[in-house]
Amino acid sequence: MARGRDAQESDNGGIDYEIIELLFFAYRDFISDPDAILEKRGFGRAHHRVVHFVDREPGMTVADLLDTLRITKQSLARVLKQLIDSGYIHQVAGPEDRRQRKLYTTREGKAFAHALAEPQSRRIAAALAKTGPDTRDTVKRFLSGMKTGSSGTDR
Repeated sequence: MARGRDAQESDNGGIDYEIIELLFFAYRDFISDPDAILEKRGFGRAHHRVVHFVDREPGMTVADLLDTLRITKQSLARVLKQLIDSGYIHQVAGPEDRRQRKLYTTREGKAFAHALAEPQSRRIAAALAKTGPDTRDTVKRFLSGMKTGSSGTDR
């Protein structure tokens, strides 16, 4: 006889191994397509995250990006330099404070960000199509709730 989730969790000290493993496997597969694209250009996941957020929020400052990614200046500096040198990101001094650097994707950077996001978007659409109507909002609430320090209402 099949046992329910509550019985399984109590046997495991309240740990939901099934969801943990599903998240591991979903993440592995979700990043596999972009990883292949990045590898061809000699880039890694840090490059992907930088291009993604700069493309999604044109004009964001380096400080904003550091806050979003929760990484050190040193980590960002290397990745950002590579993306600027490769022609994917352009930085502009701030209008009021010349020390402030605003970041923008170039035309090539936009195409790169789209190429990385497109297979992920297809994967999301396929998964949502299997789950029925109105699931997208539930998934968004769940993932928002998983973010550290989130009230569940973050984007």
